[in-house]
Amino acid sequence: MSISIVLPAKNESDGLQRFLSALRARYPVAEIIVVNDGSTDDTAEQAKRTGVTVLSNPYSMGNGASIKRGAKAATGEILIFMDADGQHRPEDIDKLLGALNDGYDMVVGARSRNGQASFGRGLANGLYNRLASWMTGHRIDDLTSGFRAVRADKFKEFLHLLPNGFSYPTTSTMAFFRSGYPVKYVPVDVLQRLGTQSHIRPLQDGVRFLLIIFKIATLFSPVKLFAPTALGFFLTGIGYYAYTYFTEGRLTNMSTLLFSASVIIFLIGLISEQITALMYRRYD
Repeated sequence: MSISIVLPAKNESDGLQRFLSALRARYPVAEIIVVNDGSTDDTAEQAKRTGVTVLSNPYSMGNGASIKRGAKAATGEILIFMDADGQHRPEDIDKLLGALNDGYDMVVGARSRNGQASFGRGLANGLYNRLASWMTGHRIDDLTSGFRAVRADKFKEFLHLLPNGFSYPTTSTMAFFRSGYPVKYVPVDVLQRLGTQSHIRPLQDGVRFLLIIFKIATLFSPVKLFAPTALGFFLTGIGYYAYTYFTEGRLTNMSTLLFSASVIIFLIGLISEQITALMYRRYD
């Protein structure tokens, strides 16, 4: 099957040419698309020198926006997504393709703990992995890995769901699980990035990554988030009512508010579940 390799790149001039040369040598007939995300250096020029397809955003639109643009332009039956900073090894693509041949629709390169950018990022990713595993009922080894191989027709079904920011791996993974498309994780080694500039902003992106926790739940099954929350409010209301009944002999407004909140939250969860089901409806 034909292969398209999509590389979102922002200010990756330092190592892009060397990385692309190694990638082209490994896959001489593959379609390679570099999406230049408003770089202020000569990223686009470096990419063009290696003879790959270059798409340039007029300004920085985000990693997810670059992925979507590259996926729309790709002509291959298999899409390979990699970071352009040289962390992913071209030879590991064979591992992903081998798993696709075993009947999977998405194969993700799972990083080890040593491959995480920092201890904090590794800790956060571990939390995301455990939460997503609970939500889906499947073991998820690396929810936020940007190194993955997918069947193009399946991936393009969910382009409208993908955000423009850094959480496209989370969204695409949960979308595949929600739609019943098999996903597999294979261990890969991660190298030191070739560039010198990190595009992760600890404060701003830290808040965004925290929101991924809630996005995981709402993308896959909102009831799994809203039902326990509603139960918590209900049990708190029961507990407070028992306390006030035995101490004051009455039902207080706070207990009534907690009971009402539990019902409202549960009903919102049911509505959200129906909306989620409509989002993943496939139109032929």
